[in-house]
Amino acid sequence: MTERTDVVELLKGQHTRIRELLDEVAATRGDERKQAFHDLVRLLAVHETAEEEVVHPFARTHIDGGELVVRDRVEEEEQAKRALSRLDDMDPGLPEFFDQFAALRQDVLAHAEKEERYEFAHFDRVADRGRLESLARAVQAAEALAPTRPHPGTDTALKNVAVGPVAAIADRTRDAVRKAMG
Repeated sequence: MTERTDVVELLKGQHTRIRELLDEVAATRGDERKQAFHDLVRLLAVHETAEEEVVHPFARTHIDGGELVVRDRVEEEEQAKRALSRLDDMDPGLPEFFDQFAALRQDVLAHAEKEERYEFAHFDRVADRGRLESLARAVQAAEALAPTRPHPGTDTALKNVAVGPVAAIADRTRDAVRKAMG
């Protein structure tokens, strides 16, 4: 990271990339769809893990009504993890995949908008630029060590710390095997 960014800029940038990947999965077929979906799963998994470890704990304690805001976002994230897990085991060429993906897409887009509106929008009022930059670095560190697949039930920082390292190794091994096998 050559220029300093704050946590809101970082996460909104990731939301933009998530939207692009959602569109790519919807618009492509065959191996292109499979690769775009794999990229989407990986980005969502590390993104949500970092939010659960860094962003949500900050929001809970620093924004008005933070506990309720975070509770709703975590419920949405858990629903998405379950859907991603089901889809990850399916052939992206099947009609059932696309039907379930369309529902997931709507949920993910709504979730990102709610995070930006009800969570991230308050951060600049409760923290200075230095603190927001520090949170961005913490998010990046969490993402570097995060599992690359969704793991429903790991919806808090404590659960991510307990399960995350083992899941991350297993996920990264699975990624390497998939890549080697084409």
